[in-house]
Amino acid sequence: MTSVRHLARAVGSTGPTTPPYRVDLQVRAHELVADEPVDRGGGDLGPTPFGLLASALAACTAITLRMYAIRKGWELTPIQVDVRYDLDDDHAASFARTVTVPIDLGDDQREHLADVAERTPVTLALRGGTPILTTFTSIEA
Repeated sequence: MTSVRHLARAVGSTGPTTPPYRVDLQVRAHELVADEPVDRGGGDLGPTPFGLLASALAACTAITLRMYAIRKGWELTPIQVDVRYDLDDDHAASFARTVTVPIDLGDDQREHLADVAERTPVTLALRGGTPILTTFTSIEA
């Protein structure tokens, strides 16, 4: 029998009094807002869903690299992870991730960190094409 380990949960909601594309998000005790830019009909009140997806990859990469460096006893601050989500003319999607670390970090350390970056949990979930199971329920308005 396969066991399931819960890693994260987010709840998004809209309502009749919220701006058209604003979504209020609840993640544990944290409240966030997602929205579309003004030129797409939104109010630009928060990141777009793709912005949040890129943020998840950037955050997971920075956290994982910091954890690895701490375990190795390496001084690794600051770490900056810049993630772009792009579509080409054929609508093929890709992420471009740039990791910036201190200049005095050795080549061997950079190689280890590059290997770790390719195996972060969010990287693996995105590359693996994690299945999405959707269920609809109803409530009274």
